This record gives sequence, C-alpha cells and structure tokens, in this order.
Amino acid sequence: MSTPSALVVDRYELGPVGTNCYVVRASKGAGEAVVVDPGGNAAELRLELAGLGTSCAAILITHGHWDHLGAVADLAESSGAPVHMAEDERALLENLPDLVPAGVVARPYTADVLLRGDETLDLAGITFETLRVPGHSPAHLAYHADGCLFSGDVLFAGSVGRTDLPGADWETLVGSLRMLTERFPPETRVYSGHGPPTTLGTELDRNPFLAPLRAS
Repeated sequence: MSTPSALVVDRYELGPVGTNCYVVRASKGAGEAVVVDPGGNAAELRLELAGLGTSCAAILITHGHWDHLGAVADLAESSGAPVHMAEDERALLENLPDLVPAGVVARPYTADVLLRGDETLDLAGITFETLRVPGHSPAHLAYHADGCLFSGDVLFAGSVGRTDLPGADWETLVGSLRMLTERFPPETRVYSGHGPPTTLGTELDRNPFLAPLRAS
C-alpha cells in the first residue's frame, strides 16, 4: 500500500461552466502554490490564495479549451507566475477572445513555458511530471505529482472527455487512458477538470467508458 500523498489540493469551481481549478501546495503552510487550470473568476481566486497564505508560483494548463483558460492572463500578470502549456495548443490561449462563447469576456496570453510531454517540472517545492494524453484535444497534458494526477478533461468520475469536438478522437483517448492506468497505481488520486475527485482504480473498475480497458 502506498503512502497517501502529502500534497494539499484545494478545488475551486470557476468560470461560466464551473470548471475545476486546483491550488496545489507541498504542505499546508507552504508560501507558494501551483495553480492548475484557472478557468475564470481571477479576483476570487486571488482572494482564495491570500486566504490560504500562499502565492501563485506557476500556472499549469491541461489543454486549450476556453473554459480552462479564462483567468490565465489576469492571474499571470498579477502574480508574475510563468504559464506552462502544450506547445501545440498555445494558439488557443493566444487567440482566446475569438474562441469564447458569446457573452464571455476573456483576454489572450502568451505561454511562458511550452511543453510536449515527458518533462519534469520542479515548482513550489513539488515535482510534476508532464504526460501527453491526447484524445479530448490533440495535445492535452496531464500532470502527475506525489500520487496525484491532474487529468484535465481526459478522465472524470464516472465519465471521460468528449470526443465530438474538433481534434478529438475516441480511439486516441482510449490509448491515453490505457497508458495512465498502466503507468500509475490504482490508488492514484485523480483531480479532473469537472466533477469530484476519484481514483484510477475506481474508474478502471466502474467507469462504463473504460470497459475497453477491462476487456483487454
């Protein structure tokens, strides 16, 4: 049995569709945090960070869909934190105002650190490994640190990411899910882009969309 993660993960549902944003700290008293997918409500997020007594040291983006990007520019500019995202999806952040639904206000930003997967990032006292997990989007990334997997919209509790969007592909998504379940132990905690946390083992056992993995 593995040791439970020491990471402190706080979840906030932000932006027009309540996309999960995570504030990840090495310990409860850590003065720096990594923010994953700040999808909106930048002012609220800054207040939450202040209330935790921590500052944003880095921003990690799982993929370039608009609902995960809404607060990136404001948070990056106010904190000075470098923005990390997939090189092949950078244009989605740079052209964000043209990609949001009517009535949604968003600002563009140019990512500071461009990723392709299989990098190691040492941020705020935490070591993250980057994982390229296409299927929901062509260059989707997940981030793993200390038994925690920030899966974006690849895997949810009881579901998986949509594959009816431009650049999405069901067979590619299944391959990404297979890689994750083979690479990490079942007790790995999954923090998804939408919905509650789960574990890889729970999803492999019960998630109807993972039936192809159980059959093989």
